Amino acid sequence: MTLDRPSLARRLSGALHYRRGAKLGLLLGPPMAWMVVVYLGALLLLFLSAFWRQDPLTALVVRDWSLENFETLIEESVYRTVALRTLGIAFAVTLTDIVLAFPIAYFAARMASPRMRTVMLLLVVLPLWSSYLVRVYAWRVILAGGGFLDWSLEALGLGSLELGYSNWAIWLTFCYLWLPFVVLPIYAALERIPDSYLEASSDLGGKWITTLRRVILPIALPGIVAGSIFSFSLTLGDYIAPTLVGNTQFIGNVVYQNVGVANNIPFAAAYALVPVLIMAVYLAIARKMKAFEAL
Repeated sequence: MTLDRPSLARRLSGALHYRRGAKLGLLLGPPMAWMVVVYLGALLLLFLSAFWRQDPLTALVVRDWSLENFETLIEESVYRTVALRTLGIAFAVTLTDIVLAFPIAYFAARMASPRMRTVMLLLVVLPLWSSYLVRVYAWRVILAGGGFLDWSLEALGLGSLELGYSNWAIWLTFCYLWLPFVVLPIYAALERIPDSYLEASSDLGGKWITTLRRVILPIALPGIVAGSIFSFSLTLGDYIAPTLVGNTQFIGNVVYQNVGVANNIPFAAAYALVPVLIMAVYLAIARKMKAFEAL
């Protein structure tokens, strides 16, 4: 006996048509299972291994439950300093990118012609077409002593800033790297503002600064927060740029050194939980501000 394939397909289609839950389960089941096993499973293993310790003699991981790693993070001031430095530069990069991204996004969304809008958005995303390392090394060359920036300033008689291998270099590099990720969500939020809102504000006598403060910014705020999520989280977890253009350490650098050099995986896992907890708080605040609607 042979199965009638078209008939079987029609029966399955009909059954799924009236069972939306089964259809949704078949559609989202595989990717959700992959996310639970790989992503959430990795986070769970990270959380568990943070409570283990490394044997000081054999350098092997001992699966004894303790708070030794967290006590070290609290007691040793160097780790608090690294965490505060990482957090401070992440906030500085995020605020700078928002200030730079908003006028670019506003002009593209509300003022530019369709052709100019296409050109501007293309220029915004164009750096993303090149390698991350190429962009970082480009800024290393620009900011290094005797590099393009110092050469240009000296040619103008302004002297040398000597920004190479400093926190300023890290800040400038991160601002450049993550700016496209901030521009695009803000642009999407500004583009959705109805023209009638701006016209109504103008008809009621509102000046441009009043319209910006009381109409545009409240509506665009979810897009601004959504863009800040990218710049803040990417800065918080990066360890390559601080190594190449700076002379300091971020949380990622300490984690990398404990994994690749000291082989102290439990301590690295404990320190890696710091940005995870910071981002959990940040995302909770962003969720209350409805930032996910702008993604």
